[in-house]
Amino acid sequence: MENNSDKYKISPEVTRRGFISGALAAASATTFFAQNRGDVEITPDRYPDRNVVVLDERFAKYKVFNAAVERLYSGMRWAEGPAWSSVGRYLVWSDIANNVKHRWLSDDGHVSVFQNPSNNSNGNTFDGQGRLISCEHDTHRVVRYEHDGTMTVLAESWQGKPLNAPNDAAVHPDGGIWFTDPGYGNLYEGGDSRLKQKEAVYRIDPKTAKLEMVTDILFKPNGLCFSPDYKRLYIAETGGSHYPAAPRNIMVFEVVNGEKLRGGKEFVSMKLKLEGQEVAGAADGLRADADGNIWAAAGWVGAGYDGVHIFAPDGVRIGQILLPEVCANICFGGAKRNRLFMTASKSLYSLYVGIQGAGIA
Repeated sequence: MENNSDKYKISPEVTRRGFISGALAAASATTFFAQNRGDVEITPDRYPDRNVVVLDERFAKYKVFNAAVERLYSGMRWAEGPAWSSVGRYLVWSDIANNVKHRWLSDDGHVSVFQNPSNNSNGNTFDGQGRLISCEHDTHRVVRYEHDGTMTVLAESWQGKPLNAPNDAAVHPDGGIWFTDPGYGNLYEGGDSRLKQKEAVYRIDPKTAKLEMVTDILFKPNGLCFSPDYKRLYIAETGGSHYPAAPRNIMVFEVVNGEKLRGGKEFVSMKLKLEGQEVAGAADGLRADADGNIWAAAGWVGAGYDGVHIFAPDGVRIGQILLPEVCANICFGGAKRNRLFMTASKSLYSLYVGIQGAGIA
């Protein structure tokens, strides 16, 4: 047999270079895998996921023992507005700053550009007929995309003045579309950032298409969702970003005849004791589950706070999903509507949970 040992001798210099290259490759691989989990330390996952935190025994049944937070996609500038299409079996969400919408397919995890430009759209949802509803910052309007590909403008002004920058929307079973207008637009659009209207919440009537203001008592109303029975409306208050007197909380209102709001009181405070100190971030996007719990995107504090906070119907914080990025919005989706999708800063995350989402989208 031929002795091939000389054929594979490598000089000490090449060996050193090879070692360095190999080390760099290994480091790159490690970084890649860490980034796939959003820089969460455990790679691969060890069940149960320690980033799904049970604060109250009522949350234990919603924590699936062999499910972990997954980072599905990254590379956005500010990810927002996830909405699940049950018919199309895909998730659509906004990257406001990059002026695009993305789509994630459930069958193979493929991500593609859904709409470009998107008019710097923020919140998205689907109505009872499967039509996409989007809140656009750049055009100051709420629009609906019809099945034939055309677009209908649902709202763009109030009492003769343009809306600020519609933020998030929720659809009532009667077809009414409720949306918030806190005035966070033109951060990237380069337009006039001055308020055109007092920050408020509106309803679009499904029969007359008439726009009505339902409340303007919040400093900056942001995410919103209905209770499973549609008798209550929850609204996140994020006015602390501009008004020192604004509370950091989630408000709840009584829905009257599906058309108006009554009352208005604090449902929960976003204050939390963390390592012996009281901190207060902000809630953003909201969703209710079938049991009436409220899931709130949360952030602007840091590790141990940023992610999703879950509140029981009585207002007790019962659980958290910790993320390494500020979470802006959430929605339930998947074939069984038991997969929580989370748009968080530059990334899209998901987690299977032991409960289905309530509502249309």
